Amino acid sequence: MTDTPTFTALRPRLFSIAYRMLGTRADAEDVVQDAWLRWHGSAQGSVQSPEAWLVTITTRLAIDRLRARAAERASYVGWWLPEPIVELDENTPESRAEMAGEVSMAFLWVLERLSPEERAAFLMRQVFEHDYADIASILGKSEAACRQMVHRAQERVQQQKPRFDVAREQHQALLGRFIAAAQVGDRSAMKTMLADDVQLVADGGGKVNSYLHILHGAGRVAGSFWSLEHKFPQQVVYRQARVNGAPGLVRYVNGQLESAQSFVIEGARIVAVFIVRNPDKLTGVPQTIF
Repeated sequence: MTDTPTFTALRPRLFSIAYRMLGTRADAEDVVQDAWLRWHGSAQGSVQSPEAWLVTITTRLAIDRLRARAAERASYVGWWLPEPIVELDENTPESRAEMAGEVSMAFLWVLERLSPEERAAFLMRQVFEHDYADIASILGKSEAACRQMVHRAQERVQQQKPRFDVAREQHQALLGRFIAAAQVGDRSAMKTMLADDVQLVADGGGKVNSYLHILHGAGRVAGSFWSLEHKFPQQVVYRQARVNGAPGLVRYVNGQLESAQSFVIEGARIVAVFIVRNPDKLTGVPQTIF
């Protein structure tokens, strides 16, 4: 007999592992469903720790899927960004469970630079706080090898991590001012809110027009927002939303969803912008202006 309540209780944790590993809700849901099928067909009475068993299965399935997806990623048009989890309601219970721990777009962007096993080891240690013995068991590696993977991954993440945390209220206030400037095409005002070395990464996936290179510099990034308003005067509308657990924006053009946007802020300046335009990754966001 399948112990459904145990799996149901652990499902949010399994999803959060799979999403951080894979970066898309659909892939994460598929992995969790595969884990459920394995659980359903297992000899559950002999399992000493259902949580450890399910975490191990979910992680290994995610690693396998990440490896299989390598060819797809190699042929992807432009930059690949994670599928954003956009919440318009700050009190959504689902998002509270899914967003526990680090899951920002910037963080997942850095994780894309890691190998599947490095990514798993780093997440297990730094986000889910497993000890190295558990990680070694999950990955089928020695503890020493797992320590080395985590150390390498930590160095890469630290290189691109914001130096200072910004309070949510400050983050929202800055985005509010940025929206006001963007909606009237005030390029000078936008530049004052952007760091000199700000970068913008956009993901259109070949489905819609998007930048195929990373934009660098306050002038170029401000110009990208200005050009859209210039092309569609008074037809570009921004709404604040929570994007992967942090204040972000959704943008509508002619009343139709155009993108979801995440911002990295240091001090009083925006240092990075991540814009997801690929419509396949925006199916969970209201498609018309609200």
